[in-house]
Amino acid sequence: METGVKKIKKAKLPNRQIRMEVVFRHSLISAGLVVVILVLGIMLSLIWYSIPSMKALGFTFIWGKTWDPVRDIYGAYPFLLGTLLTSFLALLISIPFSFAIAFYLGEYKPRSWLSGFLKNTVELIAAVPSVIYGFWGLIVLVPIVQKIEMKTGILPYGTGIFTASLILAIMIIPFAASLGKEMIRLVPASLKEGAYSLGATRYEVILNVIWPYSKPGLFAGVLLSLGRALGETMAVTMVIGNTSMVPKNIFSPGNTMASVIANEFTEADHTLYLSALIELGLVLFLVTIVINLAGKRIIKRFTNI
Repeated sequence: METGVKKIKKAKLPNRQIRMEVVFRHSLISAGLVVVILVLGIMLSLIWYSIPSMKALGFTFIWGKTWDPVRDIYGAYPFLLGTLLTSFLALLISIPFSFAIAFYLGEYKPRSWLSGFLKNTVELIAAVPSVIYGFWGLIVLVPIVQKIEMKTGILPYGTGIFTASLILAIMIIPFAASLGKEMIRLVPASLKEGAYSLGATRYEVILNVIWPYSKPGLFAGVLLSLGRALGETMAVTMVIGNTSMVPKNIFSPGNTMASVIANEFTEADHTLYLSALIELGLVLFLVTIVINLAGKRIIKRFTNI
């Protein structure tokens, strides 16, 4: 009798596993659909509330260089330029440090007290609130930049595109470094050992074995950090200067789309002003999507070489 019961349980077990597999698959599909619906809902909401601004301003909103809520003149060009300048300049500053940290922690010293200390420091950089970076920038970084500007004959604003880019560069280093480190550690040991057995130096192993294998992950980390830089608000708002004028150079004060929305959203006292700010958020949303899609194409092309 007991043997028969055991046989029945064993026969039912595969069916139960199949049901669990179906439930799990449907759960994953549902979670993915929820994310897609959420993103589409955000985009449609931004478009809906931007309609008054679109009707009143048209395409001049994108290329307009004047932002004057008193006269109901709204142009997003200074803020679009400020966003792109700060983000890409921060990316250029951060890439050497991100890659250096990734290669050091992933290949040179994966286990030592120094690598452990550096790893904890990088994780702490990612965990510090952005407002703390803003305070630090105002107290420490702005006076330093002012001294540099005075010595080079530039108007010593202190705050501006360059200062905001330095703050952003520090903030986005952990994203590219962490993902790059994990990708470097995933390089098969047999490939590296084969290169070393042929007499290759560590530099040659990194250049000819580790770099080609981990290149997609390194570029993906750069793309992730760029997305983080595009949407940063508080730290940038505190050190960029908050002016609606088109920046003449990287040391000039400026503004980003995110900082304008944060500064002026609560002051929007009529429909067109509020709609223009929401349309500015829509432009930021679309710029982020375009840059991510372009970045993926670039990554795909580089990794296929």
